[in-house]
Amino acid sequence: MAKTIEEINEKIKKGTVVVLDAEEIIEFVENKGLKQAAEKVDVVTTGTFAPMCSSGAYFNLGHTNPRIKLGGGYVTLNEIPAYTGLAAVDLFVGATAIPENDPRNRLYPGRFPYGGGHLIEDLVSGKDVHLTAWGYGTDCYPRGKLDTWINLNDMNEAVLFNIRNCYQNYNVAVNLSDRTIYTYMGVLQPKMRNATYSSAGQLSPLLNDPLYKTIGLGTRIFLGGGVGYVVGSGTQHNPTVPRTERGVPRTGAGTLAVKGDLKQMSPRWLRGASFTGYGATLAVGVGIPIPIVDEEILFYATVRDEDIVAQVVDYSNAYPNCVPESICEVSYAELKSGEITVKGRKVPTAALSSYARAKEIATILKDSIKEGRFFLTKPVEPIPSADSEIEFKFLKERTKTSENE
Repeated sequence: MAKTIEEINEKIKKGTVVVLDAEEIIEFVENKGLKQAAEKVDVVTTGTFAPMCSSGAYFNLGHTNPRIKLGGGYVTLNEIPAYTGLAAVDLFVGATAIPENDPRNRLYPGRFPYGGGHLIEDLVSGKDVHLTAWGYGTDCYPRGKLDTWINLNDMNEAVLFNIRNCYQNYNVAVNLSDRTIYTYMGVLQPKMRNATYSSAGQLSPLLNDPLYKTIGLGTRIFLGGGVGYVVGSGTQHNPTVPRTERGVPRTGAGTLAVKGDLKQMSPRWLRGASFTGYGATLAVGVGIPIPIVDEEILFYATVRDEDIVAQVVDYSNAYPNCVPESICEVSYAELKSGEITVKGRKVPTAALSSYARAKEIATILKDSIKEGRFFLTKPVEPIPSADSEIEFKFLKERTKTSENE
């Protein structure tokens, strides 16, 4: 019997809601069967913690006396340039921004390079940051310069706004060339001596709702340690890619745009990061609850690492030349085993995302729901999804499951 999100929220209020994370639900369905489990379980929680470069934050600093027009001027925070093409005291800082005149970072020599992601982490940590600003002066905003220290509490608003997070599947990176290369997938050793990947696999949000049936505009989520919301599909959202019979994309597919109040967040779940020879970024913690409204949704939410496949790509050739052809396909079970076989060779693997942190996020979200501190929201608009023919695969699988129950 199908449930509604309203009914699930009523159970959260009463303290009778049943919540499992995306790892726990696999064994539960094995023991109970899909039909019985769908009747019993109300929510499955997911999580991911990984570098997400297309992240940033916007701020309203409040006015000085006399006023200064930062819009159209030049502003740095800890020498990180901010985008000022907004109103008088509104700024945006991207996670990958680095000092324009000091990429080797003389202020923070132990963290190369210091970038926008580190700045966001410092602000969330409660640290004061150095603000310098130059305005061109107007009758209503006469001040020309500002040099001060500021922290998150001084700001009117501070909002994390990430235009592409939670990538639904991604490449496995290797290097077939004879030289070491430095990429956003980390340092790749020559002659395929290592392979890197970046996903929580069976805990990852969009791999547990591969057709975006419960996730859309307005979905309430765990974001950076606080409460956030999905504001739509993210940039490079591409749901029409080849998929497995479970609906899992074989390549990078869906993405989410998300936002939340930076003042609620924690440096544990927003961490500045640097990639040697590449640049700065921000590691972001995201957790999304999946309401189990029917058996179909639960079927998708029981995805396993062995069900998830990714393409192995040679970054020494594919990325400079924009031809990301796949060498082969491997499963997340293989990736997490510590090595994969590529072209007949054993290649050690390493994850850029943290499965342990993803599990922690899913657990925090589970506990928040069970304790009545986090309620679900119904999307007010769906995000573009894949061809609905995949649903027939579920019906076929469901028929097999019913025969065995």
